[in-house]
Amino acid sequence: MTADERKMTGSGPRKQLCLVLGGVRSGKSAFALSLAERKGERVLFLATAEALDEEMRDRIERHRRDRPDHWRTVEAPAGAGETLRAEAGDADVVLLDCLGFLVANLMGEHTEDAAALEARVETEIDSLLAAYDAGTATLIVVSNEVGMGVVPPYPSGRVFRDALGRANQRLARAADRVYWMVAGMPVEVKASGLAEKWEESP
Repeated sequence: MTADERKMTGSGPRKQLCLVLGGVRSGKSAFALSLAERKGERVLFLATAEALDEEMRDRIERHRRDRPDHWRTVEAPAGAGETLRAEAGDADVVLLDCLGFLVANLMGEHTEDAAALEARVETEIDSLLAAYDAGTATLIVVSNEVGMGVVPPYPSGRVFRDALGRANQRLARAADRVYWMVAGMPVEVKASGLAEKWEESP
């Protein structure tokens, strides 16, 4: 279901699907945190990163300290849609950070099987959007913008880039609002009308 289709239904409380895109250290996670705080009191945080080494454990802990103590955190390294359905409860807002780790987790050891990864990611996004449609909470998804850097030198990097890029496109089409982070500054892309102009062009 697209954002426009959701608006036409006119049913249920007003919720939004928001996508926050940005490069490394662009401020996307910090902005998503502030956005979630503004949109609701009861927030569920879906954490997709796995603490596989000391550096990642430290990074996860830093992110955890940035979140308000009363937020609920659930680990969702895969099956984010199922986790959203099971854990949303009375949450006003669900914040998933981030889609890049989710795609990397789905990639697993099959680093060069593009078709298999695309199928897994498509299933994951289908499940996530279906869970959002079935619930009442606003969903904020943080993801990495992967289309503006150099071409990855290894096949596995290109497979990951392509899969995440297509996942970003799917979520952007479904989203009510899309934000692009530039040096800590949010640029609102979709609600600005840029997306509508693009979609209407021949």
